[in-house]
Amino acid sequence: MYILRDIPIGKTLRTLRLAKKWTQPYVVTKVQLLGSTMSISTYSLIECGLRNIKASDLKILKQVFETSYEILFGDESL
Repeated sequence: MYILRDIPIGKTLRTLRLAKKWTQPYVVTKVQLLGSTMSISTYSLIECGLRNIKASDLKILKQVFETSYEILFGDESL
């Protein structure tokens, strides 16, 4: 199942990643270690807002960034 991009989570993902001084390949490696098949190009497209995200990948990214869904969906400030 994919989540449609009616909320721009890509910008939030980018902000979280840069705050930790992580590269996109580093994030993808961490995500893959938790069971995702996400590629670097897919993650890049998600950050740019050009691709929808799988619900399972969103759950894993929440874990990787140690954040909440409220932060990811912009309901709370970073």
